[in-house]
Amino acid sequence: MVAAGDAGKGRTDVAERLDIEPEMVVQELGWDEDVDDDVRAAIEERCGSELLDEDADEVVDVVLLWWREDDGDLTDTLLDAMTPLSDDGVIWVLTPKTGRDGYVEPADIAEAASTANLAQTANVSVSEGWMGTRLAYRRAKARR
Repeated sequence: MVAAGDAGKGRTDVAERLDIEPEMVVQELGWDEDVDDDVRAAIEERCGSELLDEDADEVVDVVLLWWREDDGDLTDTLLDAMTPLSDDGVIWVLTPKTGRDGYVEPADIAEAASTANLAQTANVSVSEGWMGTRLAYRRAKARR
C-alpha cells in the first residue's frame, strides 16, 4: 500500500534520477512510438511544463535524446543537440536496454560523446526498457 503523501512520488522518481528540477526547460529529440510515455510524463510533471520538440528555438537546460542503433550518426546528433543547450546543461541519451530492439553499445555512446567533446558522467536505469547516459560539456582543467 502506498501512503497518501507518496502517491505521486514513484512517478517523479525517474525525473529526480535524471536530475530534472522544477522550472527546467527540457527538449526532447528522437521521439518515436517506442518511447516510454511514463518517463516523459514524469519529466513533464517534475519540470512543470511540456517537453519542447526539435523545432523549439529556446535555450534549454536538458536535452532528452531517445536513441536507437539504427537512428543514424550519434556524433552529428549530439552536436546538433548542443546548439540550444545552456552552458551548464546536460544531454541524456536514452537507449534501449541490452537484448531489446535498437540496443546501442555503451562504447558507441562513449566514442560519440568524446568526439563531440562531451563527458559521460552517469548511467541510470530509467525504466524497464530504457537506460540513460548523462553527457555534459567537458570542463577545462584549472591551471596550476
